Amino acid sequence: MEKTFEEALAFRHACKVFDENKKIDEQDIHYILEAGRKSPSSFGMEAWKFLVITNEDLKAKLRPACWDQVQITSCSHLVIVLAGIKGVKPDSGIPAKRFARREMPQEKYEFYLNLYATHLKDTLSSDENIYSWTARQTFLAAANMMSAAAIKGIDSCPIEGFEKEKVEEILGIDKTEFRLSLVLPFGYRLNPQPTQLRVPFDEVVEFIR
Repeated sequence: MEKTFEEALAFRHACKVFDENKKIDEQDIHYILEAGRKSPSSFGMEAWKFLVITNEDLKAKLRPACWDQVQITSCSHLVIVLAGIKGVKPDSGIPAKRFARREMPQEKYEFYLNLYATHLKDTLSSDENIYSWTARQTFLAAANMMSAAAIKGIDSCPIEGFEKEKVEEILGIDKTEFRLSLVLPFGYRLNPQPTQLRVPFDEVVEFIR
């Protein structure tokens, strides 16, 4: 039975060990990935890519480069979240295609293209700046995927503990096209969920009236 959104928030935690004998079915992993694909992104650029790894040998090869964390090999599906680099550059032609998806007068279309290039001039000035911008957006997609998984009763664990260059090398990532942002394993918990600890509502929320 699917969980409500509130139930999913209480269910989700950073799962440290997955049950290697339980696998996510194709329908559910597709549901999770669709939540990532449909996530919001700056200027609608969708500057991300999700590599879904189920090959056990490849997971074992990646594990040492991910601080030897057991989640890498015990999970059902290992999702490698990549941040786009080349595709957000105006000269790639992709921003123009993204804007062209919506019907608008030519004048408005050219206005948005110019706004994009000028507003993001500094951001687009180097691959390092682009990576900083697009990697932040991938966390929106990752959060949606983790919430979608929790609704289905599926666990996850966002991982930034990795040797970026080694993971990219193992996967043969062309760093002019994409760069590693997050390692995100999905599966089913082996151990009971620990008590969820959060700062009280009034400490993190301030209403300005």
